[in-house]
Amino acid sequence: MKILFVCLGNICRSPMAEFIMKDLVAQQGLSDQFEIASAATSREEEGNPVYPPARRTLAEHGIRCDGKTSRQITAQDGEYYDLLIGMDESNLRGMKRVFGEKAAHKVRLLMDYTDRPGNVADPWYTDDFETTWQDVLEGCRGLLCALTK
Repeated sequence: MKILFVCLGNICRSPMAEFIMKDLVAQQGLSDQFEIASAATSREEEGNPVYPPARRTLAEHGIRCDGKTSRQITAQDGEYYDLLIGMDESNLRGMKRVFGEKAAHKVRLLMDYTDRPGNVADPWYTDDFETTWQDVLEGCRGLLCALTK
């Protein structure tokens, strides 16, 4: 199963989802069954590392994200990945523009895998990385559960 997590800049929410999901999958002994990555809908942060407060939040929970840099989604991502998981409605619109109708059935919101569908809190604006951590963790747990039923 190939999963691509997507947010606006690929420096906060989507890399948090990438590395949280990788950690959850590893805890279940399923790493060999998944390919997990993240990307951005914009070029604003292309080549930049994970934003320091996001990196710190991951580290506080024992998760490293060394070497991750932002990249923009491509049309090829829409073909390659099995699931394209956005963090908010704006991400979904950007993904659909790039991926087109062929990949529309693969595009989902992360929080749709929880009991509280909607958007993942964006810490770039709120500066509340712990709430984003909780949202992403809950979404990734729900996604993993849905995929391993």
